[in-house]
Amino acid sequence: MLSRAARPALRAGAQSAARPATLNATNAATYATLREIEGRLKSIRNIEKITKTMKIVASTKLTRAQRAMTESRKYGQTSNLVFEKAETKPIEGEGKKTLIVVCSSDKGLCGGIHSGMSRKTRAILAEKPDIDLVVLGEKCKAQLGRSNGKNMQLSFAGIGKDVPTFADAQAIADQIALLPTDYASVQIIYNKFINATSYDATIIEAYSEEAILNSPNFAAFEIDDEVLANLREYSLANSLFWALAEGHACEQSARRNAMDNASKNAGDMITRFQILFNRTRQAVITGELVEIITGAAASEE
Repeated sequence: MLSRAARPALRAGAQSAARPATLNATNAATYATLREIEGRLKSIRNIEKITKTMKIVASTKLTRAQRAMTESRKYGQTSNLVFEKAETKPIEGEGKKTLIVVCSSDKGLCGGIHSGMSRKTRAILAEKPDIDLVVLGEKCKAQLGRSNGKNMQLSFAGIGKDVPTFADAQAIADQIALLPTDYASVQIIYNKFINATSYDATIIEAYSEEAILNSPNFAAFEIDDEVLANLREYSLANSLFWALAEGHACEQSARRNAMDNASKNAGDMITRFQILFNRTRQAVITGELVEIITGAAASEE
């Protein structure tokens, strides 16, 4: 049986033997947390480097895209000016089919630039469910294919890799002209470039041969009926070139803004995780100092 003098010493020895195990378990968990925070910091820094690089690339491409957009407006606006002077109007009535051409691209990471055109297209289809669709680009094709796949007559991939050219627009216009249905109205939905931070889903009307022929002032241009089909296809190619060039400029501008915001968010996350890492490391150092001091005090006793 232990004496009263030996009992406190035995109790203190048992407590000192149990304390290091608890501290070591805590330190092990803290070290794991430090490694996790350090790994997260490394990942976020890599993401920040990627987004900054993509922002620089988009800024460089935006200059070329705006130059091409300015040149394409000469084609589209001049073509539309002819129809404005002729007072051309789309033909409406029973049995008249309408075709909508949606000008998107294959690339993402540019905000909601493609979703805006999809929403506008769905709103039109909600009023007129029998409208046919031609989609340029995989992004709007994927979005509209889920809800309006039965309306899709034709789609094009490989859009948006480079600055659009008139040859690209002409090739697309040729394929649209080969569709079996004779459409009374062709509407092109594209993103209109307003400024470097804003854009709007807009519609360009590409008139049919019948609509052009029935224009009140069409006779003033003295165009033969034999070349009317060529005029219609040429005006469609002009409008497509304009729409693709403006959409490409909007895409590069939106991607630059999106990558700029992503870089800022990554910087904020790096700051928060760096503070958390410093605090956690300071807690580890403080715990180790407490353990050393406690061990030294115990050994002196």
